[in-house]
Amino acid sequence: MDPEFRPAWWLPGPHLQTAWGRLARSRRQVRFRREVLETPDGDELVLDHLDGTAGSPRLLLLHGLEGSSYSVYAQGLLAQAQRRGWRGTAINFRSCAVDPGQLSLRLPNRRPRLYHSGETSDFDFAARTIAAREPGARLAAAGVSLGGNVLLKWLGENRDQRILARAAAISTPYDLSAGSRHLERRLGPLYVRSLLSSLREKALAAARNHPEAAARIDIERSRRARTFREFDDAATAPLHGFASAEDYYERSSSIRYLGSIRTPTLCLSAADDPFLPAEVLERASAAASPAVRFVITSRGGHVGFVSSGKARYWAEKLVLDWLADE
Repeated sequence: MDPEFRPAWWLPGPHLQTAWGRLARSRRQVRFRREVLETPDGDELVLDHLDGTAGSPRLLLLHGLEGSSYSVYAQGLLAQAQRRGWRGTAINFRSCAVDPGQLSLRLPNRRPRLYHSGETSDFDFAARTIAAREPGARLAAAGVSLGGNVLLKWLGENRDQRILARAAAISTPYDLSAGSRHLERRLGPLYVRSLLSSLREKALAAARNHPEAAARIDIERSRRARTFREFDDAATAPLHGFASAEDYYERSSSIRYLGSIRTPTLCLSAADDPFLPAEVLERASAAASPAVRFVITSRGGHVGFVSSGKARYWAEKLVLDWLADE
């Protein structure tokens, strides 16, 4: 456990820590310059750039499930980077970018493929594109929740990479199968319900607009799904070439890749994260290579870490401190 984090007294439990930022923070803390990047398979990646001094360090940011560059934690991390004189790039996963003028409006992608917890090729393409444009700039990356899983998996797959100097992952669901089961208990279904609503809409839209997606997705089971496992078995897995939800979880969980990481990486989680059982954090920490530093606080919720001190959003300062360290 890390003794430095002191949760705000008015947010005593994991659920209040998890919800507070979403309710209390602005989704417009920084100003972006938008770029639409053509992918090798004829789709689009929407990159939202935080500009600054040429040659200054750049933070690459990967958001969480059904998030975007306008999620409050993404805005908070980029604002923290901006205060340090850094530039930034928020990489919106396919189907996740929003209209800057109407943040509730999602921008559809062209291809039937969407995104998932183990999909690393889009991040790889975006990171290599940016690195080629700025060969002298220092690049670091942070991933939040699902974005943390993607980032850690990519680091394990690319153990000798020289693109990122450092990396950090916040509230990562290291074992997707264990996390899915955990969210079927207690208050977990309340979190799942809102996320499944938008995921279901995307899957059904893909089936309507693309015959190849319609041939893979089990539409009726997707409509009836009440858990992540049910939805992933009916839609996510078949749409992206997995045999089942369990096959998707097994092949995509970042816990399998932690031992291969050579890039200095910070993994920050709370033991009371309502999205993941605490025992997974112990297993992930034990599986990690010496390049990975685990910080596990006793409290903090899921992407919460709201403190009583000056660093009100404690995780964001900790992450930028880590990424800036030489």
